[in-house]
Amino acid sequence: MDKQSEAAADAAPPTPQSERNPEAGKGDAVPGPKYLAGTRLVLVMVAIILACFLMLLDTSVVSTAVPQITTDFHSLTDVGWYASAYTLGSAAFQPLTGKIFNVFSLKWSWLTFFAVFEIGSVLCGAATSSNMLIVGRAIAGAGASGLLSGAINIVSSSVPIERRPALIGMVMGIAQLGTVLGPVIGGAFTSGYTWRWSFYINLPLGALVAGPITLVHIPDQTAKPKAWSVLPRIHHHLDLFGFVLFAPAVIQLLLALQYGGNQFAWNSSQVIGLFVGAGATFIVWAFWNYRKGDDALLPVSIIRRRTIWTSALNYGFLMSTLLGVSYFLPIYFQAVKDLNAVLSGVNLLPTIFPQLVFAIGSGVLVTKIGRIPPFSIFSGMLVSIATGLFSTLQEDTSLGKRVGYQILMGVGLGSGLQMPIVATQNSVSPKELTAAMAFIVWAQYMGPSIFLVLYNVVFDASLRNLLPQEAPGVSAEAVISAGARRFREIVSPEDLPGVLKAYSDSIDRVFYLVAGVGVVVFLSAFGMGFKDIRKKDGGAAAAAAAVPAASEKEVPRDSEAASAVPASRANREASKEHGPGGSDSGDLSG
Repeated sequence: MDKQSEAAADAAPPTPQSERNPEAGKGDAVPGPKYLAGTRLVLVMVAIILACFLMLLDTSVVSTAVPQITTDFHSLTDVGWYASAYTLGSAAFQPLTGKIFNVFSLKWSWLTFFAVFEIGSVLCGAATSSNMLIVGRAIAGAGASGLLSGAINIVSSSVPIERRPALIGMVMGIAQLGTVLGPVIGGAFTSGYTWRWSFYINLPLGALVAGPITLVHIPDQTAKPKAWSVLPRIHHHLDLFGFVLFAPAVIQLLLALQYGGNQFAWNSSQVIGLFVGAGATFIVWAFWNYRKGDDALLPVSIIRRRTIWTSALNYGFLMSTLLGVSYFLPIYFQAVKDLNAVLSGVNLLPTIFPQLVFAIGSGVLVTKIGRIPPFSIFSGMLVSIATGLFSTLQEDTSLGKRVGYQILMGVGLGSGLQMPIVATQNSVSPKELTAAMAFIVWAQYMGPSIFLVLYNVVFDASLRNLLPQEAPGVSAEAVISAGARRFREIVSPEDLPGVLKAYSDSIDRVFYLVAGVGVVVFLSAFGMGFKDIRKKDGGAAAAAAAVPAASEKEVPRDSEAASAVPASRANREASKEHGPGGSDSGDLSG
């Protein structure tokens, strides 16, 4: 701090700094954020929960509508694109959302992403061709990329830090219902009216989202530059060159996974070329990202911290177990137990309700206990055990066992669902939060995108191998082509038990892999930091971030002079916790 800053700081009366509101007590020049309460908070929470529900609903709502869509458009070869186009758009744009939220108004940036999501939904509903539907799905995915991370940032800006875990648990618990209910809602619309309403439903519900967010003032945690002042150097502020490298790397990887074993063989030149291209582009991006420093798309100083990268690993693998169960339990119910789409959704309720209850309950408890890893360790343990038990499912498995396994899974998922987010929030300064959350949510997209392909590879290979053994009299290709719901139409009563055995054993092998993924959830939880989040020490990361801000001759804040010694101590603690480069040295608003 220079002499002028020191003199100004000395002239100001010392005021206490609160970790619950990091901006509080920093002088009149930079007032602290005003948190929401009462009706305004309720309106905002309902709106963002509904938006995240719609976002996750769109990941699975198309699954039960696909048969009718392919009939209308004569597009059986495009089936894979209806799901993957949405994922491609989301995963490619996700890291950019952190930069956008960091530079521009949180509220209006989030509403812009939601508007793009709605435009994509309109295009899907109004599609006149398969290609138009695919483009609409990609646009909706691009819009969805900013919804979850933005919602978490809105919660962080709206309430003090001690209230965030419970509210984030509520957001995550209720929103995840969209993944499970998607096939049920899509099937109901397709059977009762038209598959187009699987997408049009986002419009009236979208109005309930946009209205409250537009009307309620949502405070930004950090000061943002004027939009017009950013535009001349927007390529620098958003790291657009890094994005131009990163997005193609992600798209090539996901395309290789989509094409492999479907349109092309895994050892084909097309698939190998995409993998090589993805790897080469990623290496170039990693070099650029490192060179860019704290202004990078995903700052190395943030993602190298143990708490951050283990939280991302934990979140990506936990979501991979959730999607594995969400996709393959319905296949078990529909193929082996002969239930329709609606009833298979009803049979998932023993997973859904415990997940919701424990997502909210663990969010409340973590603020009382103060330690995050115990919840994530407990979550990983239960998820591993539950998916291991799922691998024993057969045609004659009793209802009691199925329900018990699902309750165990729901408790495990709910206990750990928001813990990576809470750990991340308590490990970064306010201005680092958007980039950190973008990285965490990107891991949530990439984990399931990769593992769903691996699950399908295991299932397909196992089914092709077991059908000739269990039912020699049927054509394996014919059974697979008929699908999980219609193979009974082409299989004789004599061969049906063998086909059901092949199906159940193939699903069991998928759950072997899902259980292995759950073990990684368990192990990664130990690295998420045992710091007591109840301590009001000012936040090491926030204090570290204040030092470079003072050296840039900004108007000094009162608490900087009052807490010079504690801040130095906090910096040393941050160095121990995060290692070199653990603090944020860039300030986009400067």
